[in-house]
Amino acid sequence: MNTSLNWIRTYVPSLDVTPQEYTDAMTLSGSKVEGFVCLDADLDKIVVGQIEKIERHPDADKLVVCQVNVGAGEPVQIVTGAPNVKEGQKVPVVLDGGRVAGGHDGSKTPGGIRIKKGKLRGVASEGMMCSIEELGSDRNMYPEAPVEGIYIFQEDLPVGTDAIEALGLRDVVFEYEITSNRVDCFGVLGLAREAAATFEKEFCPPEISETGNGEDVNDYIKVRVEDTELCPRYCARVVKNIRIAPSPKWMQRRLSAHGIRPINNIVDITNYVMEEYGQPMHAYDLDTIAGQEIIVRRAAKGEKFVTLDGQERTLDDSILMICDRDKAVGIAGIMGGENSMITDHVSTMLFEAACFDGTNIRLSSKKVGMRTDASGKFEKGLDPNNAMEAINRACQLIEELGAGEVVGGVVDVYGKVREGRRVAFDAAGINRLLGTEIAEETMLGYFRKLELGYDEKTREVLVPSWRQDLECLADLAEEVARFYGYDNIPVSLPRGEATTGKLSYKLRVEEIARDVAEFCGFSQGMTYSFESPKVFDKLLLAQEDPLRQTMVISNPLGEDFSIMRTISLNGMLTSLATNYNRRNKDVRLYELGNVYLPKQVPVTELPEERMQLTLGFYGEGDFYTMKGVVEELFDRLGMHGKETYDPGAGKPFLHPGRQANIIYNGEVMGYLGEVHPQVAENYSIKDRVYVAVIDMPKVTAQADFGRKYEGIARYPAVSRDLSMVMPKDILAGQVEEVFDAQGGGYLEGYQLFDLYEGAQIKAGYKSVAYSITFRAKDKTLEEADIASAMKNILKALEEMGIELRQ
Repeated sequence: MNTSLNWIRTYVPSLDVTPQEYTDAMTLSGSKVEGFVCLDADLDKIVVGQIEKIERHPDADKLVVCQVNVGAGEPVQIVTGAPNVKEGQKVPVVLDGGRVAGGHDGSKTPGGIRIKKGKLRGVASEGMMCSIEELGSDRNMYPEAPVEGIYIFQEDLPVGTDAIEALGLRDVVFEYEITSNRVDCFGVLGLAREAAATFEKEFCPPEISETGNGEDVNDYIKVRVEDTELCPRYCARVVKNIRIAPSPKWMQRRLSAHGIRPINNIVDITNYVMEEYGQPMHAYDLDTIAGQEIIVRRAAKGEKFVTLDGQERTLDDSILMICDRDKAVGIAGIMGGENSMITDHVSTMLFEAACFDGTNIRLSSKKVGMRTDASGKFEKGLDPNNAMEAINRACQLIEELGAGEVVGGVVDVYGKVREGRRVAFDAAGINRLLGTEIAEETMLGYFRKLELGYDEKTREVLVPSWRQDLECLADLAEEVARFYGYDNIPVSLPRGEATTGKLSYKLRVEEIARDVAEFCGFSQGMTYSFESPKVFDKLLLAQEDPLRQTMVISNPLGEDFSIMRTISLNGMLTSLATNYNRRNKDVRLYELGNVYLPKQVPVTELPEERMQLTLGFYGEGDFYTMKGVVEELFDRLGMHGKETYDPGAGKPFLHPGRQANIIYNGEVMGYLGEVHPQVAENYSIKDRVYVAVIDMPKVTAQADFGRKYEGIARYPAVSRDLSMVMPKDILAGQVEEVFDAQGGGYLEGYQLFDLYEGAQIKAGYKSVAYSITFRAKDKTLEEADIASAMKNILKALEEMGIELRQ
């Protein structure tokens, strides 16, 4: 959003500040100014001069010598090659030592170009007459300027006066960053109101007088709104006997300062009111409106429409259209149609000021591939109550500028009227929020400056409909803070009950997981949650595997990032492969990251996100190394129950004989194992790779940070060694389950200390040796105390087909 300082001063007449003062104060009061441009920054000593005499240059066919009256002393002599100079003309003249912004070709020079006395082909020249390009502008903003030659003033200006002022270039254009919740500041009036409040000056908005002749607009036009949700208000007025002409210079200058090219009085008025009120308007040639009726409806699917720029647009049934009885005449809130455009031959005109649904306008402008000044304002969500005032302002300008005869009355289709809101006022509450001691009357004074009302009986602030951002006490506190001055608010400590600062239970578990992984030599990695569908083939997953049921990304970067991962191994193996191919040895990596499991496919709701701890390494170590890391993690998390390992995990991406599910308290916590050789080859890793994946939500549910102190044992332990021969398909874990079940109350622990398979053991069997420890807390054990336990253990082992080794 841009505004010129001169336009702001129209509504705040006593505003007298420098551009930097304005920038700083407005930014601190909440209307952030990104920067400003002084239009006269590179212009100096330029006055209005009048050409009194023109003579041919004695030594150049294309040059003439002009005597120019600049209002002081003798006329100055200026040599020029401009083809359009005539005696009696009034022109901008740069005096000796003055500056212009750039060259005649429109090029600009930083700091401007200094003009000095000199000679052209032997004839003295004491200054320069300027083209509009040399003054830093162009014909787009000054359409009356000639294509070639110097600028000629159309007005009868006093000789010697400031030419820059006459051209409207003694101005400053400010660029703002207006947030979308301050819709009222997308017009000059809204920013002028803010400036008046900021600098404590009087705000003088334009006084809109009643317009219109004795006729009734309903005799000229009827309006029917079929979709009141997308068009809550539609106002229409009619102007007849249109007289197309250039708009006045003051209007042209204000529009030019905003970067809007002046065209003619009718178009300029619509643009002027749009910038002034922030309310876009549109004008139609009434003679092109079939049946003298406007119908606001949705487009038909596939409907074609040619806009003002001559482009044919294909529409769908979500786009709102302005139509007559036979055809569409405009895309609501975006652009009018070529079939109803205002031409120089228009005699009767229909003025439209409406309010459209902001979200629909934004989506529609994207669909038709067109974003205009009007759509940019509508998509913010305008105040419907602003439409009537804006259209009346436009009609007032029509009459004041003699651009036509306004027909009496207005067509106003307004369904549910938007009312202002009431917000409870609590001065003490605002002071608590801000940490200040501002008087209640001071706060109310700020509200009055912003045109907010106050009901003393109910102690409520009356918020007008155009302040859509004020909804609660915190919003009122913000208004107080920005005008009291954020720099005036004292430093204070937060108030409230003290809370213990610590990580959540889930984050504490994850922190321990990181500590254990790093203690065991693993480095943290991070990989993408976006993956390719080809990953499942690399991991040898079956076509019917549930992990292939994924969330597809609607706007992927490419096929390699087109789905959300359902398994974390691809990122880990890719990272290990990168390290392997760069010849890094003994690499250990871990990652804490989510997988995304859809609840159903096609996806109708958000997926289940589960945090996974993924460990991977190659080089030094084996299956049992990874198993030890898992057991260390469980121990640190207080999971002192016995974890077991089920070799029937059935993971196709793991070696069939070197994999296991990790089971704790009967629930699968994850899995570990050696990566299948084919999978390792798919990732170009020619070494054994070991991985473990632990489901963190399940681990978090089982973790226990409670600790109970136990002193050093006072009585000695008794140990017994068992050397057993058993079939190879009996697992050590099954043997340990027997120890736990039959060991009795004195069992303290057991330790595997030997495993042998060889010639001395019969085929299909293995030798396993354990050391079993017993201890009592209150006495020294005797043989009788442990005999019963050992008998039960041996009996259970015998039932499993296990023999004591002789």
